[in-house]
Amino acid sequence: MNAGTRALTLALSAVVFVAGGLIGFRLLTASADTAPAAPTCTPKVVAKGDPLASNLVTVNVFNASARSGLANRVLINLQANGFLNGQIGNSTSKAKPRRVAILTKDRNDPRVRLVAAQFRDPITYAEPDVTVKDGVVVVVGDDYSGLKKKASTRIKATTDISVCEPVVPLP
Repeated sequence: MNAGTRALTLALSAVVFVAGGLIGFRLLTASADTAPAAPTCTPKVVAKGDPLASNLVTVNVFNASARSGLANRVLINLQANGFLNGQIGNSTSKAKPRRVAILTKDRNDPRVRLVAAQFRDPITYAEPDVTVKDGVVVVVGDDYSGLKKKASTRIKATTDISVCEPVVPLP
């Protein structure tokens, strides 16, 4: 390589280095242009006597068993029945069911009754001691045996119920 080629290569490298440094500095100090998050649901009231469908009920499932991934599998099966995806994880609840427990203050809530109707196992009920944003909380134990084959995905609301109807954003 002759001296002219070296000088040209060195000059080009310096230009790329300076340009990269300037662009990098601008990106580093630029403000984030983020659009406000679009709402994921619209508030709706299901009136007493109207049907409450599973696609308006969020379910959170927590695993109190030694079976790895059980909460995830249960939630996937509930989603196949139309229920909305809530939280999953290992249970921190004091409720340690052998089969299935629902954490609720009102076992007659139509959302709770609809979720309870999905399980083959007898349901135990306990006071809620797990914090979730929304929905019915289910805790599954070691002897959990699955969902009913043809469980109803609708129930008649026995009280007015506030739900959040999911919004599907269109491109």
